[in-house]
Amino acid sequence: MGAALPLGDPAPDDGLLPADLRIDPSADFGVYLHVPFCRVRCGYCDFNTYTASELRGARQDQYADTLLREIDLSAGVLAAAGGLRPASTVFFGGGTPTLLPPGDLARMLDGVRRAFGLLDGAEITVEANPDTVTPRVADELAAAGITRMSVGMQSTQAHVLAALDRTHDPDNVRTAVAAARAAGLDVSVDLIYGTPGESLADWRASLEEAIALEPDHLSAYALIVEDGTKLARQIRRGELAEPDDDLEADMYELADDLLSAAGLEWYEVSNWARGPKHRSRHNLAYWRGADWWGYGPGAHSHVAGLRWWNVRHPAAYAARLGAGSSPAAGRERPDDEARRLESVLLGSRIREGIAVADLLGEGRQAVAGLVADGLVEGRDAVRGRVVLTRRGRLLADAVVRALTR
Repeated sequence: MGAALPLGDPAPDDGLLPADLRIDPSADFGVYLHVPFCRVRCGYCDFNTYTASELRGARQDQYADTLLREIDLSAGVLAAAGGLRPASTVFFGGGTPTLLPPGDLARMLDGVRRAFGLLDGAEITVEANPDTVTPRVADELAAAGITRMSVGMQSTQAHVLAALDRTHDPDNVRTAVAAARAAGLDVSVDLIYGTPGESLADWRASLEEAIALEPDHLSAYALIVEDGTKLARQIRRGELAEPDDDLEADMYELADDLLSAAGLEWYEVSNWARGPKHRSRHNLAYWRGADWWGYGPGAHSHVAGLRWWNVRHPAAYAARLGAGSSPAAGRERPDDEARRLESVLLGSRIREGIAVADLLGEGRQAVAGLVADGLVEGRDAVRGRVVLTRRGRLLADAVVRALTR
């Protein structure tokens, strides 16, 4: 049901931001709408999600109304702080947003429109389980204003999906993508590699089928074994093998080769797009440290350097909003040093990289060595940017350590 919330300072019941917070009204503002419902819990997942048997006092059919209360509260909070502005991106994540009727998602998006407005050309994404997408669903989502669908494909191989506890029918990926295309939506597909028992040939087959769908965008994430998940317990008991780092590196290189050949360019370590206009602007805002408000149980927010997070369970979330209180459980305000380190950690992952001038001391001096080691692009370094080579992407953590010494 998701990792524990971070430690931090108590958040005020009214949700008001600190009086000395200075919000840049010209900065992009993103909206994340968390839908915490899933039909089945996947064995690898530690997101804040709930199956029907785990809801205990919360109702899925009342969720949209509850979340709309938080949108109304946030509009007042941001107006009081001088930070009310139109949303440039909206992202429905989960969980499985498409478990809710399209009408509920439409009402949530209408709430965002009423509270903030949407910039012209705003990117509005919905994550979808392929089993939940029909032509009618796709048409209704498009009519509501959705512009982009991210389809959870994960793999085409039955034994890999079984190891992940993914229950969708692989054939429905094609159906979902076709429905989204017919409705005029941009399409992204999500893959996971490094699952116990997955071979390089298995991974190639999944990549080739994903490429055959001609998506506008593709995400490929290495499997991470999170503490407390079913998968972690299976590995600890010896029922499944741990992911192999060397095999995962081979899988990443294969993905980069095949996707590049198919016209999909990397723009973030785990993301490729068919040209800049198809990059996920919402996720880029996270990596660039922009402002966003996350709605829903367990959702995190960031405005002008202040971070806060909501209570985790849907019942507690609904109870707080029903009582007229903010659902925020805690918040923190990282100091300048912590924010600098984070900017290097996140900024180095994207194709535009980070400015050499933003590095300090030993970190700036380390750039030449990283170029010599083949981890940072030499041509970009001469132009004052730190941009990872493919080898650098595979060793991104080591690069960040060198840049933040």
